[in-house]
Amino acid sequence: MADAGRTLAASAVLSCAYFFSIGVFNPYAPLWYQELGLSVFAIGLLASVSSWTRLFAPYVWGALADRSGRRVELIRLAAVASALAALGFALPPSFAVLAAASFLMFMFNAAIVPLTETVVAANLSASGGMDARRYGRVRVWGSIGFLAAVLAAGWWFEHFGLKHFVWCLLISLALVVMAAWRLPVQPAPAAHEHEKSPPVSEVLRRTEVRWFFAGVFLTVLAHSALYAFFSLYLDSLAYGKPVVGMLWAVSVVVEIAWFWLQGRLLERGSLHGWLVAAALVTSGRFALTAAFGSQLWVLVLAQSTHALTFAAQHTACIALVSRYFPGRLRGRGQALYSVLGYGTSGVIGGVGGAWLAQQMGYAAVFWAASAAALGGAWCCWRSRRLDLAAAQARA
Repeated sequence: MADAGRTLAASAVLSCAYFFSIGVFNPYAPLWYQELGLSVFAIGLLASVSSWTRLFAPYVWGALADRSGRRVELIRLAAVASALAALGFALPPSFAVLAAASFLMFMFNAAIVPLTETVVAANLSASGGMDARRYGRVRVWGSIGFLAAVLAAGWWFEHFGLKHFVWCLLISLALVVMAAWRLPVQPAPAAHEHEKSPPVSEVLRRTEVRWFFAGVFLTVLAHSALYAFFSLYLDSLAYGKPVVGMLWAVSVVVEIAWFWLQGRLLERGSLHGWLVAAALVTSGRFALTAAFGSQLWVLVLAQSTHALTFAAQHTACIALVSRYFPGRLRGRGQALYSVLGYGTSGVIGGVGGAWLAQQMGYAAVFWAASAAALGGAWCCWRSRRLDLAAAQARA
């Protein structure tokens, strides 16, 4: 049996490699699409493709992992298949080819994060709780990988052009494959874990869980403006690629600091309380981005809130999913977090944001994101009250 320390170290390496590839793709793929001559609406549709795959792929992978117990083997398979699918970006570009390559790539790599998070949570959870400090020490390497990618790729594309985008992406995905093979194979979950786990449908019937997922959906919906349109917004305001990379880097630096220190910080409030705070700060962040996009110092300030709007929110979500979906439900719980949080929200944000940007400009997308985050704060507050009431009823 692989010891927990070795598994967590290998998970950190995989997280670093995976988010390095995301740091190459997410900030710069829209700019590459733009250079290929695609319209804003077409770019928005392509940006939403990863979210379309998250409507079904994570749950399928999670169900396979929960039933087979072969999580690491599935991660390896998904990493290889994702890299092979990305070869489609090297074909003569057209909207159909780019959409197909993106769909296949994300359909397979949709397995990597939820299943890796499941492996990590299984090695850190006890008595329904999760060691947030040690989780942060693993997850921080994903942020470091993303930071390295956005800075290095921003410098490279500024000096040598986006013609090298596909090769940079393929190299980054090859690193993910190598990292996946470093992850030790895990023993299948014990049979008694399955016996202790309620059906997924029973968990989803709990009102506090439904409001939790509603809050996740709206908060992440707000962030879809960032993931799909922030680089294009900056480009429309005549910021150069190094500045684009720097602003992405600012958000990741504060994210790294949070993940490193979160064990002490999270103890100062409840998990639901952090979700409410993250959603409220998200609303302010994107309002500032919309209103003061021409002021670089305001954008730096807005990006620096990423420690709360993403990092704190993500850790609180992982901890609550681990609590709500115990034992052999972990894979499907993480998958539902991806589907309901990042799948549906990304589809609506990508397609709706593209329409809004085309009709009213990029600033309107960020105003809409601010409004969505306010709705997310209310849902998280409702989940918090219902969760407290349920805990008191069980006491």
